[in-house]
Amino acid sequence: MLERKKKLTAKMEPFDSFWEAPDNIEKGYKSFFNFYRHNYLKHIPHNKNIKVLVVSCGPGYFVDMLNRHGYHDVLGIDSMADQLRYAEQRNLNCIQAEAYDYLCQHQDEFDVIYCEQEVNHLTKNEIMEFLDLFNGSLKPGGTLVLHALNGANPITGAEALAQNFDHYNSFTEYTFKQILEFKGYKNIQVFPLNLYVFFKNPLNYILIIMSKCYELFFTVSFIMYGKKNRLWTKKIGAVCKKGV
Repeated sequence: MLERKKKLTAKMEPFDSFWEAPDNIEKGYKSFFNFYRHNYLKHIPHNKNIKVLVVSCGPGYFVDMLNRHGYHDVLGIDSMADQLRYAEQRNLNCIQAEAYDYLCQHQDEFDVIYCEQEVNHLTKNEIMEFLDLFNGSLKPGGTLVLHALNGANPITGAEALAQNFDHYNSFTEYTFKQILEFKGYKNIQVFPLNLYVFFKNPLNYILIIMSKCYELFFTVSFIMYGKKNRLWTKKIGAVCKKGV
């Protein structure tokens, strides 16, 4: 068993606690269900018997989405108890635990680990430590899914980094692949996280068109400066396989 680590640098919004829930947490079960289903479900293995760990699960939104799609062996962990009570009320399998300690104590156990909170709340050294811990807790061939703030977006990138005192970094498609490759992960894919997934709302179609226009403008502009960025969403996700 690995030794306990010192406390993480982030204090106001800890990495291992979920901080994105809306003011009305109950309504979040519907909105986050749609967001997660549209953006992440395709990256989760189809075998419904896999064992899944959700780090920073909060009220259990991601756990709920997987349960509703037939995944029954899903565990959520979060360091803060205040939001876990909502998961308990819905009989979701979520417990209070600190991510570092839990990962140290559970080696080669999970088929999938999904990191609910952005790695932007970790320093660069902490990111490398956690990528090692994730790798150790995954079974051979296991899948890691992460998301992060997209520093390539000219509108939201800088603001997203500066808006929160506990944000220490942002990523681009290149740097996400760079750190995952450096830590030995395989089959790395970085993908956009789309916000406009509520297709019953006509306003979303207008926003989708506007975002596509922005993306075209950004792409052409970056090509002019010799840059290869092609992902412009506010946040980006990454999925990869456990290294050797």
